[in-house]
Amino acid sequence: MTRLATVFIPQFPPEQLRAVARAADEAGIDELWVWEDCFYESGVATAAAVLAWTERVHVAIGILPVPLRNVALVAMETATLHRLFPGRVTLGVGHGVQSWMGQVGARAASPLTLLREHLTALRALLAGEKVTVDGRYVTLDAVELAWPPAAAPPVFSGGTGPKTLRLTGESADGTILAGGASPEVVQEAAEAVRAGREAAGRGGEHPLVASILVATGPGAERRLAEDARRMGWDPAAEAHVAGDAAAVAAAVDRWAAAGATTVVLQPTADEPDPVAFVRWVAEEVRPLVS
Repeated sequence: MTRLATVFIPQFPPEQLRAVARAADEAGIDELWVWEDCFYESGVATAAAVLAWTERVHVAIGILPVPLRNVALVAMETATLHRLFPGRVTLGVGHGVQSWMGQVGARAASPLTLLREHLTALRALLAGEKVTVDGRYVTLDAVELAWPPAAAPPVFSGGTGPKTLRLTGESADGTILAGGASPEVVQEAAEAVRAGREAAGRGGEHPLVASILVATGPGAERRLAEDARRMGWDPAAEAHVAGDAAAVAAAVDRWAAAGATTVVLQPTADEPDPVAFVRWVAEEVRPLVS
């Protein structure tokens, strides 16, 4: 069965997070995502708050931009969340939006090299290993977590483009696609990830996360088109859905058929009632998804 999720987008003010988190928990949503977009809200802080306020909902962080974060710090924060809330957290990392990284003086000459080094070191640290590495970007000298997770957790990676997607297949445990990906793009991405895994000799399942921009209720089509244009997406492309629960559920099935194992329903930035949106996803859309 497709994993259905929604997201607390960072365009919503942080003070709305608690009500949305509790609604997700009570309504039985499969997963609640939080983002770390520059320069809005911290992915780790929001994830920790959601986990503390709720009892069961799974929380996913997508994505922490690795140029901003030392890998040892990411490992410490991730391990702490997993020790406090076992089995309820998924971490996603990526090379970040390069223009944003340039704004803070953290732009890497080779984002892919940085991401590969970060993923390799991070997964080793979370597995409880003592890590020494002297890479182009990642340097660790006998670093070992004092409180690693009880079991090594999966680390997802996000991005776009065939090179990055192959890398996520090679070095990550799951892939988070950039927003605005149509079913055709999802299918192409799944093939690139598969090629990366085969090249690395990796077997087993590899989750693929895709987002759909969704609007429902009065003015849905207008709000969706405005939000798509704000993010630089083609409003006419088959990457967004405006309509009722049946229309959205049918879209989820199309994305799942293309290869997405988790589909995140993303509200527009001007969604009039984020709490009601979460309940609608869980109570009206979820039962209609195959």
